[in-house]
Amino acid sequence: MRKKICLSVISSFVLACAIQCSQAELLNQGFTMQKVSVTEQWDKTFKLSDKVIYQKVQFHNRYGITLVGDLYIPKNKEGKLSALAISGPFGAVKEQASGLYAQKLAERGFITLAFDPSFTGESGGYPRFMASPDINTEDFSAAVDYLLNREDVDQDRVGILGICGFGGFALNAAAADTRIKATVTSTMYDMTRVSAYGYNDINDADARYQMRERLNKQRTIDYKNNSYAMAGGNPDVLPEGAPQFMKDYWDYYKTDRGYHKRSLNSNEGWTVTSALSLINAKILAFADEIRAPVLMIHGEKAHSRYFSETAFKKLKGDNKELMIIKDANHVDLYDNLDKIPFEKIADFYEKSFNL
Repeated sequence: MRKKICLSVISSFVLACAIQCSQAELLNQGFTMQKVSVTEQWDKTFKLSDKVIYQKVQFHNRYGITLVGDLYIPKNKEGKLSALAISGPFGAVKEQASGLYAQKLAERGFITLAFDPSFTGESGGYPRFMASPDINTEDFSAAVDYLLNREDVDQDRVGILGICGFGGFALNAAAADTRIKATVTSTMYDMTRVSAYGYNDINDADARYQMRERLNKQRTIDYKNNSYAMAGGNPDVLPEGAPQFMKDYWDYYKTDRGYHKRSLNSNEGWTVTSALSLINAKILAFADEIRAPVLMIHGEKAHSRYFSETAFKKLKGDNKELMIIKDANHVDLYDNLDKIPFEKIADFYEKSFNL
């Protein structure tokens, strides 16, 4: 009997060692990024500046998804520089607003990385066009991983900037990731709030229940069809009586001003069931624990202004600032160079990084 017990213990120990060795071997093999298809030619909605060096780069997040970004490096700068990771709006691609912000801030001396979030643009992740408050927050930290592993980046001077829906994810990332030393949000949306409560918080518990019923019914259909129904982006033709903010979106995403073939908002939008994960999450739950500096920027006439004002009230510390841009609407802060306060943004990061 003792002999059998001893043999059993020895066998278990050998099996455990084998498993540990296999795990160690896998870890030592390193991580192989998922292959993605990228376009090398310049296809942005803005012109390339002669003040920056442009590179397309790839990196990965903790979930193994390959992310693709556009790196902008200021010319005639040497040594280790401050760096910024930039993304948004929600449903846009790096060839649109985030790339414009990245280039303009690179002209002011920062290494900047505009990236496509998981499941969108040139980045990997399947199924396509799926949103996740967890993964989309993680994407910012993955961009920080990449920047901190560059020899030309100052380890203590890395910040992030989120536009529209990725402003909310940026605040969530800043609350979770202590490596982020400064955060800017521009024309911020809280995608979890608007998904659960609707615009101006008009949805009650009954409305949310009905929405969950509809979305979960769609899940069943999607599984049966082995495909995902699309919610649709901005319409090809504006409906009669469309509200002004919809007209503003259309004027950006559906015209030469901001249209891009890979942009969800310019084309078929997100999957219908993307809303499920957003409804039950609250990405600003720990915003009051952000210790690093935060600058929130919003347009005076933006329909979304209340998102920034509510979030700002939750922030703590004398290193937080809310800046309201006179006469600006929501979309003005995507690409209107007369409205976007790039000098203020650059100055904020410089002071936050003690430059």
